[in-house]
Amino acid sequence: MISSKIKLTQLLFLVAIIPGFFSCKKTAGEGGNSSIRGSILIEDWNAAFTVKQREYPAADADVYIIYGDNVSYDDRTRANYNGEFEFRYLRKGKYKIYVYSKDKTLQSVSGDVAIVKDVEITDKKQTVTTDQFTVYD
Repeated sequence: MISSKIKLTQLLFLVAIIPGFFSCKKTAGEGGNSSIRGSILIEDWNAAFTVKQREYPAADADVYIIYGDNVSYDDRTRANYNGEFEFRYLRKGKYKIYVYSKDKTLQSVSGDVAIVKDVEITDKKQTVTTDQFTVYD
């Protein structure tokens, strides 16, 4: 009788704990040892976007990151004085990095568009560097 109560208790314990192992799958986001780096360059154009006047690093530009399939941005940082940015402490997974730019095609109602780059971290302690973002002003 005692043996069957112990076995039943062990079975109930396993039933309670096993789902926890499957629900703890780590997804894209904070909590890892990887990072994503990049840089932003501003191209300064005239109002009609017919003459490029100059280009320079996008100091203090906002940069956004989306973890996995999330809809809204999960974190934001600002570029440094050289237009460089970094998101640190990320886990393996897929990310979207984006910045805002004036719409060079002049098709956007707001005048601004998002420039988005898909990035994937495939290993622990990995640093992924994106292609340079070019934004128009």
